[in-house]
Formats: sequence, structure tokens, C-alpha cells
Amino acid sequence: MPSFFADLFPFLYGICFLLLLAQAFRVMGRGFRAMGQPGLSEPGPSPVAAADRTGRLTIHPELLDAEGRLTGEDLLTVRFGGDNEQPSLPGEGS
Repeated sequence: MPSFFADLFPFLYGICFLLLLAQAFRVMGRGFRAMGQPGLSEPGPSPVAAADRTGRLTIHPELLDAEGRLTGEDLLTVRFGGDNEQPSLPGEGS
């Protein structure tokens, strides 16, 4: 009986390897097709860059009260050594 499993293992291993290899090529093919789509290689802001919020002030929902306004409660904050940035208030531009 152990001989049967010893003979079957390389066969199952090979099938799994081929299936995973086919899956990898399928996923990479999707990426290459997406790269070649019009609109993504044109100069100017890409659709991904247009949705980028870098530099915009984000207010987390935990800071809002039941009416959707910023809470007036004192909040616990942690400052690390070497943090020289000035604290900014919501509504101030950065």
C-alpha cells in the first residue's frame, strides 16, 4: 500500500504545479491587458491619480458625534519623540 502513495504523489504534485502555473499566467495576462488599455498610458492624470486623496484632510468617523459634527470631547493623543510637526485643526489647509 505505501508504494501506491509513493507512486501517486509525484503525479498529484505535477498536476498541482501545472494548475498553479496556469493560474499565475492568467493573472499576469490580466495585468498586461490592463496596461495596454487606452486611457491608462496617455499623458495627464490617470483615473487612479484622480481618485488619490494624498494631501487632503481626512476626518475619521470616530471623531464625529451623532449629528455628524466634530466632537467637542477631549481626545487622548500620543506624541513620539522627534515629532516636530505643528498640530493642525480640521478645516485648516495643509
